[in-house]
Amino acid sequence: MIFDTKKVYLLLGSNLGDREQLIDEAIGQIGDEIGEVFVKSSVYETAAWGKEDQPAFLNIALGVNTKLTPIEVLNKALEIELELGRVRHEKWGARLIDIDIIFYDDIVVDMGVKLQIPHPQMQYRKFVLEPLAEIAANYIHPVLNLTVQEVLERLRDNLSVSRI
Repeated sequence: MIFDTKKVYLLLGSNLGDREQLIDEAIGQIGDEIGEVFVKSSVYETAAWGKEDQPAFLNIALGVNTKLTPIEVLNKALEIELELGRVRHEKWGARLIDIDIIFYDDIVVDMGVKLQIPHPQMQYRKFVLEPLAEIAANYIHPVLNLTVQEVLERLRDNLSVSRI
């Protein structure tokens, strides 16, 4: 099934290896495999979240035009992670690359642990909201009915997140 073009917002993160190179490679593959990257945030360095005893992350938010379905976007993102060396050892553990779907147009998807859109934890995470607000401040969260900027302003997360 081919969908009309939809806007997908992704968050990329890396805290192992050559973080900048891995993110650049992931962006290139996203452009080739998922769709046209129409906007990129600045790169942010962020303290590890959830499991703090690991190196800092680099994070970047992307806006992508895609004709893929939500599950196809997920499968392509997982393939890209594998191609770039991602191995899943532990929840919130260190990783070469991580690609999360934050929004898929204004669609709500709940496939349990396999896929949830909007990302179910995004509203609690400064490392997601800071870069996302840079590129999509007025985007309305389809469940919370708040803009990304409003969600960021209500955030209580004081994790270190700095634009580099």
